[in-house]
Amino acid sequence: MTWKKQILLSIAVVLVAAAALSSRSLGAYQWDLPAWVPLPREPASNPTTAAKVALGRHLFYDKRLSANHTVACATCHEQARAFTDGRRTVMGITGQISKRNSMSLANVAYLPTLTWGNPQIESLEIQALIPIFGEQPVEMGMAGKEALLFERLSTEPIYQNLFAAAYPGLADAELYSLSTVTKALAAFQRILLSFNSPYDRYKHGKDKKALNAAAKRGEALFFGERMECYHCHAGLNFTDNIQHARLAFPEKGFHNTGLYNEDGRGAYPMGHAGIAEFTGRDEDMGKFRTPSLRNVELTAPYMHDGSIATLEEVIRNHYAKKGLAVNAGKAANPLRSPLIAGFQVSEAEIRDVVEFLKSLTDRNFVKNPRLSNPWPQGREGTAYRD
Repeated sequence: MTWKKQILLSIAVVLVAAAALSSRSLGAYQWDLPAWVPLPREPASNPTTAAKVALGRHLFYDKRLSANHTVACATCHEQARAFTDGRRTVMGITGQISKRNSMSLANVAYLPTLTWGNPQIESLEIQALIPIFGEQPVEMGMAGKEALLFERLSTEPIYQNLFAAAYPGLADAELYSLSTVTKALAAFQRILLSFNSPYDRYKHGKDKKALNAAAKRGEALFFGERMECYHCHAGLNFTDNIQHARLAFPEKGFHNTGLYNEDGRGAYPMGHAGIAEFTGRDEDMGKFRTPSLRNVELTAPYMHDGSIATLEEVIRNHYAKKGLAVNAGKAANPLRSPLIAGFQVSEAEIRDVVEFLKSLTDRNFVKNPRLSNPWPQGREGTAYRD
């Protein structure tokens, strides 16, 4: 090796070591994913760090993010329910009822669109603004109260340390802003990773005992040509919406499943227009984003409006009968996806499919202490008044 090459190699080693040291000093997040799972895609403007995750976790569980100190992000996204809330639809601080069911945040980092019916919300940083400041509907009620929010946060001693650690390059006057708050919330949500269900251990860990006989029969039905569930619920996250570091372009899926009878001419039940509300196209009426089925056992009730109570009903009364609207004796929905073709299924087979769906439940995820409420009891906003 020539002396020039030796010098270049030495410089390279020093640079690598410096980068590693810098990464450690900033608390770069260690994803600790199974080998079969690709890294999530992170925005260049908000790389995930351990310090940002710690701050975001505190913000996620903090009721001071709502106007009257009664609602945190975690109110509608409970860890024990795979970060949903068990209600049909969301209720905000004023008692106003939303039109939408709370979606699970499990593996939200792998989703290219983040709401049921707005295909334009693609960033967790932007999405965080909607529940905090949105007015249609009011959820956390902080519209016009930004200064109050930053005052609440900046006077909490725990936050003084957390914000400084998460954003070491910022002056004190810049630490508390919409940018720092939403970036930290997004960082925490990106690490809500769920890849340790019995089915994961069976499929990728080669643990043949992880699934019982009923779940294996249900798997065959789920991926079979009779029920064809896998057309929309497959892949890494059991949905046809996916993005990650190995994909050049995100994949997005929105479908009208025939839950209601939108006809493409404006005749549809209020709140069920789907993405047509944003695209303006009649053919998009009733189309909603395909939800992930990971932890679906814990996320009842189901559909965009929480209108179906159980998994058995979803299979028996909706998909098997070409959509709930037809099952109610109404005319077929002209905009219903051709994938919703109906199928014959016995009660025993329904039980098997439900058993398979239960095998997608990651118990470690919903009990992981690193994702739980970090505040001492009563400290997360309730003990502080303006």
